[in-house]
Amino acid sequence: MYEEIKEQALASATEIIEVAGLKKGQILVVGCSSSEACGSKIGTNSNLEVAQSIFAGVYEACQEKGIYLAAQCCEHLNRSIIIEREAVPFSEIVNVVPQPKAGGSFATTAYKTFKDPVAVEEIKADAGIDIGGTLIGMHIKKVAVPVRLQNNRIGEASVSAARSRPKFVGGERAVYDENLK
Repeated sequence: MYEEIKEQALASATEIIEVAGLKKGQILVVGCSSSEACGSKIGTNSNLEVAQSIFAGVYEACQEKGIYLAAQCCEHLNRSIIIEREAVPFSEIVNVVPQPKAGGSFATTAYKTFKDPVAVEEIKADAGIDIGGTLIGMHIKKVAVPVRLQNNRIGEASVSAARSRPKFVGGERAVYDENLK
């Protein structure tokens, strides 16, 4: 079961990285309900082993492309973010260490796995994956564009995703760069 969940997570993460055109050094934010992945209601059945499997798949996809993974904590930590310090050199660090039932199993796994983890209150990621309805939108750059993934389930959880694109400015006579997604 855990290997299948890891493979599903790897497939979803690989797909959004490709569709969003993420490049080395960019950030992928992930919100993950291990409860939902297990078939339970969000926030009711945090499962560290399931979260570790999901994390392993997503992290593998990110590492392969040099993408930073930002793990969204649950509502008990105000959806703060766990990320590598080097990814957010100018961000204000907050003092918290996530736990499975206070921050979530996915964020706990990120904190224990990253080489130099920090928590920040907010981030503006380039793309994101929402596993189980965790509401990652607050952490994606404007303008967020929904992405319909082929790989849209991890365990029992539904998966949604988004990428960002630069804002269009200048009105109807402006010329836009078609190379910017």
